[in-house]
Formats: sequence, C-alpha cells, structure tokens
Amino acid sequence: MQVPAAGAADGLGGLVGVAAQAIDRLGEWGVGAFTLAETILPPIPSEVILPLAGYLAKQGALNLLLVFATSLLGAYAGALFLYWLGAKLGLERSIRGLSKLPLVDREDFEHAAEWFRRHGRSSIFFGRLLPGVRSLISLPAGASAMPLGTFSLYTLAGSGLWNGALIGLGYALGTQYRLIEQYSRFLNYAVYVALAVTVVLLVVRRAKRAKANR
Repeated sequence: MQVPAAGAADGLGGLVGVAAQAIDRLGEWGVGAFTLAETILPPIPSEVILPLAGYLAKQGALNLLLVFATSLLGAYAGALFLYWLGAKLGLERSIRGLSKLPLVDREDFEHAAEWFRRHGRSSIFFGRLLPGVRSLISLPAGASAMPLGTFSLYTLAGSGLWNGALIGLGYALGTQYRLIEQYSRFLNYAVYVALAVTVVLLVVRRAKRAKANR
C-alpha cells in the first residue's frame, strides 16, 4: 500500500514521526543539514534520519539521488569541521573543549583516537561504519596532519557506503507502508531506550570521575 507524497510522513508517530515531518518539510537539503549536525554532535542518529529520507523518497516526497548527495555533503562538511578543529587546536585541546558539551564524554573521543592510532588511514573508512567512532574519527586525523586528499577520499567512500545503505533500506521498505508503521514504533522504542541509556551512562561516568578526582 502506497501513500500519496503529500502525506508521506503522516502515519509515523513519536520521535520518528517528528523527524519524518521535519525532513518532509525541509526537503533534501534538510537531510543534509541533519547529517551535518549528526556528524558533529549527534542529536538524532543517522540510523533514524537516513532510512526515513529513503522512505520519503520512495513515496515521491523527495528525490532519491539528491537525498544521497546532500546526506554525503552534510557528512563530509561535518567531518571537515572536526578535521580542521583537530588540526587547529590539537587533539588534547579539542577533546578537552568538546567533552564539556552535553551528552558528550571524553572517553568517546579517546576511543576514536585509539582506533585511529591502531588502524591509521583505514580507520577513516571503516570508522564511518561504526557507531561511536564515525563522528569523532576526524579529530585525530586532523591532529595528526593526515593529508586532506587522503582524508577526503576515505571519508567520502565510508560515508557514501553507510549513507547509501541506510537510505536504500528506507527506500526498499517504502513499498510496505504497514511495515514502515511497525518499524517506526519499534524504532521509537529503540531511540528512547538509547537516549535514556546514554544519559545514564554519561551521569555514571562523570560521577565516577568526580569521585576519583577527590
């Protein structure tokens, strides 16, 4: 069962429904903006945004190729910002500053930096496929003066693979509207649980660190 493009996001509720309505209104460039924001500071993960964009493209509300292009551009722009920050401030100063932001923890940056030290330039490609590493791997790349051309190539390749897979999943499910409704309910639960767990872990980590520093 297919719905008209004008009401493509109407059947989706909860946080997923809000994201779908926002994408529907903002269009393809809104997808790029969401992806840019998620790359720098993940407010709503790409695992939610990109399948929804693919679904809306299937309904005719968005252009599939433009969705992919803007999502890739947003991911690359966000990666370039973090690369520049790492190159300008150095790894330690960048981590110290960014770890003060809400829902961001120093250990996440340190994990990404360790991944880069262990795997080198290949970490830029494979890191784009790993939650918790994908957004932050650009910092150590910039801090270590990785050539911009190499960084760009691996970033575009990894982000293109990740974005294309998620957009394609949403596009494929777009022909099954009832399945999308069920998927959105489960995805809502997953997003709420993930947000709650993230907040709890962050509070526990910082409490332990504050206790250890006394």
